[in-house]
Amino acid sequence: MNRNNIYKFIFAGGGTGGHLFPAVAVAEQIRLLKPEADILFIGTKEKIEARVVPKLGFKFKTIWISGFSRQFNFRNLIFPIKLIVSMFQSLAINIKFNPKVTIGSGAYVSGPVVWGSSIMGAKIVLMEQNSYPGVTNRLLEKKAEQIYLCFDDSKQYFRKKDKLKVIGNPIRTELKLKPKSEAVKVFNLNPAKRTLLVLGGSLGAASLNIVLSGKLNELAKADLQIIWQTGELYFDMYKKFNSESVKVLAFIEEMSDAYSAADLVIARAGATTIAEVSALGLPVIFVPSKNVAANHQLMNAKSLINEDAAVLIKDDDLQEELVDTVISLINNADRLEQLGKNIKKLSRPNAAKEIAQEVIKLAELN
Repeated sequence: MNRNNIYKFIFAGGGTGGHLFPAVAVAEQIRLLKPEADILFIGTKEKIEARVVPKLGFKFKTIWISGFSRQFNFRNLIFPIKLIVSMFQSLAINIKFNPKVTIGSGAYVSGPVVWGSSIMGAKIVLMEQNSYPGVTNRLLEKKAEQIYLCFDDSKQYFRKKDKLKVIGNPIRTELKLKPKSEAVKVFNLNPAKRTLLVLGGSLGAASLNIVLSGKLNELAKADLQIIWQTGELYFDMYKKFNSESVKVLAFIEEMSDAYSAADLVIARAGATTIAEVSALGLPVIFVPSKNVAANHQLMNAKSLINEDAAVLIKDDDLQEELVDTVISLINNADRLEQLGKNIKKLSRPNAAKEIAQEVIKLAELN
């Protein structure tokens, strides 16, 4: 390991795809701009980052940390021990790696890592994906040189306004549309049929899965085929619904294929999903999760609904409205095209490159 390399970056964040993939997008851009860059991801061994990051060719280390449940949980009793251990682990990793810049993309794992990096004198950059910032990023604000936001609404929750820049949510470089006729073959589906893509996020969405499972027959009668990402927590419960026209998957690795196959997307309103469908210009029905801080997914979705760039179904209305909304929309080619055009106008496709350029400048100054 070359300790004299000035382009040394640590990325800390994970737990869900919403925290991980924006960080991956920036890391990929750094690698394109500075092939000599030394990049290390730090996460946990149980979550999505442990599976995804090594496959992408990045170095990966783990620390022993987990989230603190808002409800009483026996695991909360050992949280202080995990936090202390993870802080020592993070400091040891930072001493050995000696980063110039550390980028925290939210979630509990970034707390100990950013703390360790700041002790080592690394410059700190934070990325906030949601309209209502997470606790970790709000606590780390004072250590940051720069904080990159996706939504203007986020500014009100930070004290250091001079550090803030609304830049959009970074998306992965390989995310591109291909002909539908090619993409549906990946899922063994019929190119002539209309395809619905249902995404509940990397962990899944309980209510969305429950309602969809009860509506498959009605959707099948409308001659639709479905790509259904259940989330890993729910796959075993719903894999029995896999069929010729319904493809049930725990997690979709190649999202370009899934997006390219889709005539219409149903998804939670997480910032990463919003950024991806916006960049690709896909018509989408958002079903915001109620189980998030400050109802930020509903706020995320409304920013698009107000621009006629998406359709909204509230979680409580899903049972009643899902089938009629899907069938009426997927059969209206003009409406699908208009929604796709409107959402693409709101995209910020260069966010990953812009953040990468800024953190490279910080490394050169440090």
